[in-house]
Amino acid sequence: MLLLRAVLLLLVLPAHGQDSVAEGPGVLLPLPKGACPGWMAGIPGHPGHNGTPGRDGRDGTPGEKGEKGDAGLVGPKGDTGETGVTGVEGPRGFPGTPCRKGEPGESAYVHRSAFSVGLESRITVPNVPIRFTKIFYNLQNHYDGTTGKFHCNIPGLYYFSYHITVYLKDVKVSLYKKDKAMLFTYDQYQEKNVDQASGSVLLHLEVGDQVWLQVYGDGDSYGIYADNVNDSTFTGFLLYHDTN
Repeated sequence: MLLLRAVLLLLVLPAHGQDSVAEGPGVLLPLPKGACPGWMAGIPGHPGHNGTPGRDGRDGTPGEKGEKGDAGLVGPKGDTGETGVTGVEGPRGFPGTPCRKGEPGESAYVHRSAFSVGLESRITVPNVPIRFTKIFYNLQNHYDGTTGKFHCNIPGLYYFSYHITVYLKDVKVSLYKKDKAMLFTYDQYQEKNVDQASGSVLLHLEVGDQVWLQVYGDGDSYGIYADNVNDSTFTGFLLYHDTN
């Protein structure tokens, strides 16, 4: 049986070989359809090569504008740059138009008011202005030696002070302004001793105001003393005048 099949196969092969004869050099004619039996599968071919890359596609349509992002962190301060080269001096400009003359300024006159006076003898009368008749300074004559009062001629702020030598009795002295006691000083005399009492104050005065010293009280308190080696003084001067 096997021999018979081999003979039949040999008879068939020449016929298939004639059908596959080349028609021309290097060209093979295809076998008739259905000529190859199902049990004769071909050898698998080699994988093909990659094709040539295609061209870039067209740009897409622009998208919608996105939301504003958060602010970034502040960067470090940069270094100071170098000083630039000084430019060339420009041409001199034209003279300006003269303006209207300004208003007159405040007078340069310096306001002065000051005095410094002292006692020449002991005081024995209370409750009246003390007359300081030893004149150290009274150039403006704003202090009246006949009454013992300072008269304000320039409104402003004044400084007053006094230094009293105390001897034989106690002292109660007060500084007055316009019949009103503004400052009080009391010193108790120590027997067989010379004592001192003093006071100072700032006062605002108007033109016509008067300032003076006097012993106050009804008792025996008028021990204000002065001689050739002991002084009792009264001083005042203008610090600054009113501008209104």
